[in-house]
Amino acid sequence: METILFPHSFCPLFKAPPFPSPSLRPKLSSWLKPICCTLKNQSAKQSFTTPTSWFSPVHHGLAALAISLALNLCPILPNGSTLASEFDVLNDGPPKDTYVVDDAGVLNRVTKSDLKRLLSDVESRKGYHINFVTVRKLTSKADAFEYADQVLERWYPTVEEGSNKGIVVLVTSQKEGAVTGGPDFVKAVGDTILDATVSENLPVLATEEKYNEALFSAAKRLVAAIDGLPDPGGPLFKDNKRESNFKTREETEEKRGQFTLVVGENTKDTD
Repeated sequence: METILFPHSFCPLFKAPPFPSPSLRPKLSSWLKPICCTLKNQSAKQSFTTPTSWFSPVHHGLAALAISLALNLCPILPNGSTLASEFDVLNDGPPKDTYVVDDAGVLNRVTKSDLKRLLSDVESRKGYHINFVTVRKLTSKADAFEYADQVLERWYPTVEEGSNKGIVVLVTSQKEGAVTGGPDFVKAVGDTILDATVSENLPVLATEEKYNEALFSAAKRLVAAIDGLPDPGGPLFKDNKRESNFKTREETEEKRGQFTLVVGENTKDTD
């Protein structure tokens, strides 16, 4: 049998010999020190870079969540419209340069110009101011009559301010309208024309989606009554149209009677 002898340099692999003298310890320490420093640097680098690998996606996820919540809570509507347009009409007050608040966006420039010309003329001659309002739908009130009353009371809170004012409201989604006003305005127009305008001009033409004609024909009818001229009349009801939107003369008179009672009570309180 042969005896295998290992060189002295391989002995540390199996058994570390004792240091022969203290002078060898610094050499061994100087050899281990760079390795320890390198390991520490790598460890520090990993501890700094590792969180960014998961922290960055968290940032992106939170940003995406915030954007999603913002879009859901504050949806962007076309044409810069709002969720409850009838409240904007109430808060903005009466129009300053025109007689029209077309929140529903159904009137063309010609109709707005014709309304301004007709209504400014009657105001300069007779002193009655009439505002026309269009809204897409109502969420706060049951029908156009209640909303018209609310507009009049909000825009002209005292009897002195609202006595000669008239409000015409057209709700496009419900295809119905209402006419209301202060005591002097109601007296100047008369119950017959008020009832006819609400039961004929506004709902019949609105059902046919002829909104421009509906409001301008209503304006001409009201102005003719104020001027004491013959009634130009209104459109005839067609049997093939939806009848549910048309109020009878009795229903219209009852609605207007409710408002007249409110105005009368306000007048007494003021006196």
